[in-house]
Amino acid sequence: MPNLKNPSSPADGYRGRFAPSPTGPLHAGSLVAALGSWLDARKNHGKWLLRIEDLDAPRCIPGADQEIMRQLLACGLNWDEEPTWQSKHQDRYKQALERLNGLQTIYPCTCSRQSIANVLEARGVVTPRNQEMVYPGSCRPQPIPQYEDGNLFSNEGAWRLALPSKLTLQFEDQVQGKQSQNLNQEVGDFVLRRRDGVFTYQLAVVVDDAAQEITDIVRGADLLNNTARQIHLQKVLGYTSPSYLHLPLVLDEHGEKLSKQTLASAIHTDTAQQALQELRKAAEHLGLSDLPDGKETSIAEWLLAATQAWGRKITSS
Repeated sequence: MPNLKNPSSPADGYRGRFAPSPTGPLHAGSLVAALGSWLDARKNHGKWLLRIEDLDAPRCIPGADQEIMRQLLACGLNWDEEPTWQSKHQDRYKQALERLNGLQTIYPCTCSRQSIANVLEARGVVTPRNQEMVYPGSCRPQPIPQYEDGNLFSNEGAWRLALPSKLTLQFEDQVQGKQSQNLNQEVGDFVLRRRDGVFTYQLAVVVDDAAQEITDIVRGADLLNNTARQIHLQKVLGYTSPSYLHLPLVLDEHGEKLSKQTLASAIHTDTAQQALQELRKAAEHLGLSDLPDGKETSIAEWLLAATQAWGRKITSS
């Protein structure tokens, strides 16, 4: 693992990853993300890593990680290094939080969701449905002090990253094109460690990608809105930012993203024929064409053809 205080440059060559949460088996949407990231790694003759994002223990289902791994292998989506589990790397996140404290960029917050909503309402700010509230800075001290390290890991409150004023981040997504987000107006100071002691997705994913020297991130478009704040956090910590490619989401009949919360059905991979059928549906959603559909086609042969088709699609996009 690289020194996270002075991270090394990414390893030579492409390094991608698939990072599911073990809240249930793979469904059609998560298979699209797995297949897209796997194909991009193979097209670039790179490595594809598997990371189980299990920090939020109450949401994790016992055995779901093993089922996800079984499903991936049944679909021929083999990983190139030993899988990792976020729950085994708490020290990484502690080290990063301590570094941010040394940089005087984090502060404790005792605000509840209701208190944040009340402040926003008093200011005439209306938060659209299914959109996170922009933090109004109620607990932010001026200036940001450096705290005793022991205070960082108490459960008295959450810890937020203090954003510079007028922070607009721009980046290029390989599929979605040029992106721009004003973090002050659209996000506000965001949480890195929750009041229950759990490190957040935003911190863990940035630290893990640096530790694993990830060069390219291929994931669902539902995470596109997280990218600007992750790039900012990478810059604060001195990490190299990877390239991003956000895939189109698989939606249900109500136009909602497929997820465990919307009771998405698990994919069927008990037989090679079932697995191949699920892969074909995922490839169709990714816009891949001219793939073999004969019953005699093996999964390995189909994946080779899909990798070539992915290369043609990305080159032309």
